[in-house]
Amino acid sequence: MRKWEAEGQRIEKPKPLTVKEACDKFLVDAEARNLREPTLYKYRLLFRQLQEFAALHGLSHITNFDVDAARRFRASWPNKNITARKKLEAFRALFRFVHESGWIPTNPTTPLKPPKITEPPTAPFTKEEVTSILKACDSYPDKVNAVRLRALVLLLRYSGLRIRDAATLSRNRIQGDKLFLYTAKTGTPVYCPLPPFVVEALNAIPERTAYFFWTGNSTPKTAAGVWQESLKRLFILAGVPEGHAHRFRDTFSVGLLLAGVPIERVSILLGHQSVRITEKHYAPWVRERQEQLEADVRRTWQAPEPKRRVHGGYTKKQTRVIAFKSRRRNGAGGGNRTHGLGIMRPSLCH
Repeated sequence: MRKWEAEGQRIEKPKPLTVKEACDKFLVDAEARNLREPTLYKYRLLFRQLQEFAALHGLSHITNFDVDAARRFRASWPNKNITARKKLEAFRALFRFVHESGWIPTNPTTPLKPPKITEPPTAPFTKEEVTSILKACDSYPDKVNAVRLRALVLLLRYSGLRIRDAATLSRNRIQGDKLFLYTAKTGTPVYCPLPPFVVEALNAIPERTAYFFWTGNSTPKTAAGVWQESLKRLFILAGVPEGHAHRFRDTFSVGLLLAGVPIERVSILLGHQSVRITEKHYAPWVRERQEQLEADVRRTWQAPEPKRRVHGGYTKKQTRVIAFKSRRRNGAGGGNRTHGLGIMRPSLCH
């Protein structure tokens, strides 16, 4: 007590946060930022795995995590490529939030490098594959959903929608022969025209709910998963076992680019935040760029061969340089503006 009185008032340090408390605080902040439910779901899944890892290795508090523990947790992931990179970004976001809040002195995830990604090539469906898929709808075992499945295939092919957006498409988004996609940042609506046979296929679906392919009772994730399973069976029936729903989006995009539509407009229709995302996936399919590359290569076929004397100027040995001799006395060193002051007449030096 005397020692405490001599040192002054004793300040107790706050107790360190547990891993669960840190995750819960992050989720509260994420919900306050109005993050989308799919993003929150990924965070919850990651945090559940993090808490299991911490309990297994005795890392009860968030301060127990150092660089080595962070690396060991990442090594336990079975994810590869883009999924592993997205998961690392979420892991970093948690510890960046904890560090910026002042609950840990340093961020142990900063030294973690992202994994090397092998991007799969863009693989749009061929015309023959699309025809086979549509024919397989007629022989689909579930006759009740065969009509809706055919309409879903046509919608994915001619709108470029993602499977979740297509599966939860509401009827009021079809206005005449146009599909309302979204409202741009400028406040103007973005529409995608649909061929008449696509509109007819959608109108053939009985009006039981406000949606074409969804009852509205389940989550959008569940609805998309159900239709992905149906499409998987349809692809096998059509003889396209490697098919998946996103290839319809690739087919829509590549068809526009090969028709000469600028990539900036394709990016708007796809709803990408930046045209750089569109270029990352579809740059090789830009018709103008490909035609320009082909023209550049063809011009080299008619170019004359380089002259030997010009080529020799680059390959032959360097000629010995003979120093230039002058009768005048050399002046001062290079760069001196007062050349020869030392040899001027005394009368000029004063």
